[in-house]
Amino acid sequence: MEQKNDGSLAQVRHVVLVLSGKGGVGKSTITTELALALRHSGKKVGILDVDLCGPSIPRMLSVGRPEVHQCDSGWVPVYTDAQKSLALMSIGFLMEDPDEAVVWRGPKKTALIGQFVSDVAWGELDVLLVDTPPGTSDEHLAVLENLKKHKVDGAVLVTTPQAVSTGDVRREITFCKKTGVRILGIVENMSGFVCPHCSECSNIFSKGGGEELAKLTGSVFLGSVPLDPLLSASLEEGKDFTETFPDSATFSAISRISQTLLQSLESD
Repeated sequence: MEQKNDGSLAQVRHVVLVLSGKGGVGKSTITTELALALRHSGKKVGILDVDLCGPSIPRMLSVGRPEVHQCDSGWVPVYTDAQKSLALMSIGFLMEDPDEAVVWRGPKKTALIGQFVSDVAWGELDVLLVDTPPGTSDEHLAVLENLKKHKVDGAVLVTTPQAVSTGDVRREITFCKKTGVRILGIVENMSGFVCPHCSECSNIFSKGGGEELAKLTGSVFLGSVPLDPLLSASLEEGKDFTETFPDSATFSAISRISQTLLQSLESD
């Protein structure tokens, strides 16, 4: 089994977890937009969606529910483009009914995550992003346990500006320290609201909580991403925001975060 684990990730240069102690902060949004921004910078990217109870990334990337095929090396990930520059694996591809609830206990979740890590033929990737559910429970421990044969570069933590969110993310930072996961940086999502008419940004959820958390914990602050109706619409329709709105301030924010992350990964 160890040989198989090494083989499935042997050509993956960097593995990055996307974490948050809080639900609803936009981890899947940040994961999707980081993947698209990295792809536009010429990188080959993969997304492993281990949010087993809420797999939303297939919809955000408009890949539908294709059949997952197998090859000699294992499951073949679903590619979002003809160039095969963005690969995705999600439980959303394995459910017969998209409205079916995943009512599983921990051991079954752990077993599937183990398969996702060891049995997906990712091939050559520059970065594999692992989108996780909120919290510090079975799924997170299963990912780390199954990835321990392969180097995990670290984690990007996502929060919103409010204290109720940053408080939960502080516990996620403790989780990272206890499990030996390097914190690559913190992203403040939903940082202000971009008016669709005048593009002015209003701080309806407050601002600066993520940056303050980074200072308090000695973490890198990667940047802020505002609430942008154009970004929301792109995700709902499965469109590539970074390609459709390259002149927007939100695109600039996402691009800066992705480049800062990439520089951190490649400087090691």
